[in-house]
Amino acid sequence: MHLLILAGLYLFLCLLIGFLGRNRKLTFWGYFFGSIVLTPVIGLILLFASDPRKKTNDEG
Repeated sequence: MHLLILAGLYLFLCLLIGFLGRNRKLTFWGYFFGSIVLTPVIGLILLFASDPRKKTNDEG
């Protein structure tokens, strides 16, 4: 039971980091999968170290 709670918390943190990174260079999926593979702590460091995505003329 405790392992299931920890796995759910881990997945929630990865989703949260992905959500926060949706407007960054690697987008949602990059930060989400990066957090799963490298742990959410490293994913959060990557998130804060990255630059925002540059807008193109098509995005307004």
